[in-house]
Amino acid sequence: MLPDETWRELRGQGTPRTFGERSVMLRQGSAGTHLLALTDGLAKVVCREPDGVLTWLAFRGPGDLLGEVSVFQGTPRTAEVIALTPCTAVVLDAERFRRFIEQRGLVMDLMRQALSRLRESDAHRTELLTLPLVVRLARALLRLAELTAPGTESDVVRLTGLSQEEIAQATGVTRNAVITGLRRLRESGAVETARRVIIIKDMKTLRGWAMPTTNATPAPSRSPSPAE
Repeated sequence: MLPDETWRELRGQGTPRTFGERSVMLRQGSAGTHLLALTDGLAKVVCREPDGVLTWLAFRGPGDLLGEVSVFQGTPRTAEVIALTPCTAVVLDAERFRRFIEQRGLVMDLMRQALSRLRESDAHRTELLTLPLVVRLARALLRLAELTAPGTESDVVRLTGLSQEEIAQATGVTRNAVITGLRRLRESGAVETARRVIIIKDMKTLRGWAMPTTNATPAPSRSPSPAE
């Protein structure tokens, strides 16, 4: 993310636009004529394969730039951004954005952001190969909580707009495995769930589950052995 003052100034360079839940914010294959500065809501980045299958790449929240890679490279967009909840973003013209970045010497800031996203992607791939389901699930929920309510000290965070299938894609498992993992988190008191709603009730317990060897205490009828 850019510094707060720079972010506010950047938002003044474009035009606010709202996106409905499940709408396409940036379409794969389109020209990089503009980018978006996401100010409210939760979105996902996916890659649409030739057979129509969507591959999950990342979640994005307020303070994130969307579509900046194609703007800098001058190439068609290689991914699609879809609003998971109603979103608000500032539409930034590509040329005006490049001028803004150059005039304020922000190239290194964007490079650091790009490197951070690469590290995020590498860490996610490592998690898929090495960690049990419930650990990956807890970590995914903690990341979503930080995107939804950055810097919050509250134990209670409400995550909306996510289907179990999308959580499965983000954690590299089946939908049934996600159902099992969420049940274990519910039994431990870490979360509550409803249709497309996950309420984090106890952040400390959820962080315990996110450790490779969890110290979280599940319900008496279950044991914290690795999930599938």
